[in-house]
Amino acid sequence: MTASKTLLSPTTLYQHGTLALLVPGLLAGTITMGELLKHGDTGIGTGEGLDGELIILDGVPYQVTSDGKVTVVDDDFTMPFVTVHQAAFKKLVNVSDTNQFMLEQQVLQEAAAQNTFFSIEVTGTFTHVKTRAVEKSVEPYHTLAQTARNQGLFEKDDVRGTLVSYYSPEIFDGAAVGGFHHHFISDDHDFGGHVLSFHVDQATVGLQVFDTLEQHLPTKNKPYMDHDFSDDQITETIRAAEK
Repeated sequence: MTASKTLLSPTTLYQHGTLALLVPGLLAGTITMGELLKHGDTGIGTGEGLDGELIILDGVPYQVTSDGKVTVVDDDFTMPFVTVHQAAFKKLVNVSDTNQFMLEQQVLQEAAAQNTFFSIEVTGTFTHVKTRAVEKSVEPYHTLAQTARNQGLFEKDDVRGTLVSYYSPEIFDGAAVGGFHHHFISDDHDFGGHVLSFHVDQATVGLQVFDTLEQHLPTKNKPYMDHDFSDDQITETIRAAEK
């Protein structure tokens, strides 16, 4: 799988679609993986119909499906929502024996960047990770709340891997998840997904801060262009689905 070298600065975050468009069930894939990888080599997202969970590392797009299988998707794989950037992480801190809440609070304190977008990469050993992956919906698509009910839950102890996370300021809640959004992939590529909880044994945290958000919208998708979002309970639905 190849892609043209990105023209984006390492301080630019590229996002296709928004979380808000998933709420009413606008789940059609509107960008291909081949096109996406022109904009970055690291990221997270989901496939058409909320087809599992994606984590992109070193330009390789891994998909965790609702049955727990991990595969590498092709260039023609499509997505309604995905975020990527060109990795240029700088070491922030080493952590040990810490849970998700404690790590998030430490990162916020050390990074001092809560009013902008940033990404963290946590690499090392985890004493426990709990993930999920949503089952693919087909047309006519269900809403986000309905689709999120059908998901596989997975847990693993003593696993070595990488957590890729994005932090979005609360004022952008709806465009993305306000706060942290974590995905995980094990080093042996047999476990991962959207992270529900984790506990770190020993790991290194890398930080990359963005000063620019490049937001790409699916303007060629008629259902998106015609939809009225005013009656959608966007924030409440996203918060419930992301738990």
